[in-house]
Amino acid sequence: MSLAVQIRQPGGPEQLQIVDVPVGEPGPGEVRIRHHAVGLNFIDVYHRTGLYPLPLPATIGMEGAGVVEAVGPGVAHLAVGDRAAYAGQPPGSYCERRVMPAQCVCKLPDGIGFETGAAMMLKGLTAQYLLKKVRPVEGLEPGDHVLFHAAAGGVGLIACQWASHLGLQLIGTAGTDAKCQRALANGAAHAINYHTEDFAARVREITGDKGVKVVYDSVGKDTWDKSLDCLRPFGLMASFGNASGPVPPFSPAILGAKGSLYVTRQTLFTHIATRESTQAMADDLFAVVLSGAVKIHLDQRYPLAEVQQAHRDLEARKTTGCTILTL
Repeated sequence: MSLAVQIRQPGGPEQLQIVDVPVGEPGPGEVRIRHHAVGLNFIDVYHRTGLYPLPLPATIGMEGAGVVEAVGPGVAHLAVGDRAAYAGQPPGSYCERRVMPAQCVCKLPDGIGFETGAAMMLKGLTAQYLLKKVRPVEGLEPGDHVLFHAAAGGVGLIACQWASHLGLQLIGTAGTDAKCQRALANGAAHAINYHTEDFAARVREITGDKGVKVVYDSVGKDTWDKSLDCLRPFGLMASFGNASGPVPPFSPAILGAKGSLYVTRQTLFTHIATRESTQAMADDLFAVVLSGAVKIHLDQRYPLAEVQQAHRDLEARKTTGCTILTL
């Protein structure tokens, strides 16, 4: 048996209930992992509220780190006793132990602890594919400006550091002056408090009215329209989340009027759909963390029993950096 956090119906944090669930043996292509820590992400909120519906009852959570307890037939890259970390489908990491597909589970390097591993996988792999794979048609070169919303969040602080490492001029937005300072301290070239400044006007000012080549946006509804105004001709609007709510329908004609813009809606799970791509992306992430170029800021820890409060704080924008649940 394992303690797990389940929802029986969509709703608020009060729907998160700790229950005992049975845990069996891994089948073909599966492993059983005993968690030391699990990550907290905004996609967990989407699952809890029903924005991204799940079959119910459901255990939520998309990333974790721990030790492999058992290995099913056909799994060659993991062995019993391996330190491991993952981000991937299906949901279910909010638990002590689970059986899951081995495809997205990677060996955790000795230089990275379990808590850091649990905090970094989903957010770090997201930053990796955004900066390395989701690029404007004209490409990205050192010195280019990019706009990154929620720059003091878990993905944002990793992206600030990684973009700086790549030579990009990242313009970050955040909701408080303190969060803006945090983004600057982690490599952002500029930071804009979107509660006190018009971020579109500031981006135009910073770029000499040229605009940025790409906007990376996990906020959604509240930032969408002005983000389009931040782009230069042929720029790319890269949506990868809906923290403020889904983007309303819009006419494609507006993309032409604003400079023949491109729009994409990305998800990590397309990028980690194969064992090979997952491992290649994880290797890139592990290397940049072990080199010290990117530091994982683990700012909040909650015991599993306090999962409801963790969700309240996340939705209230009270968290910065990465957050984990401890077991």
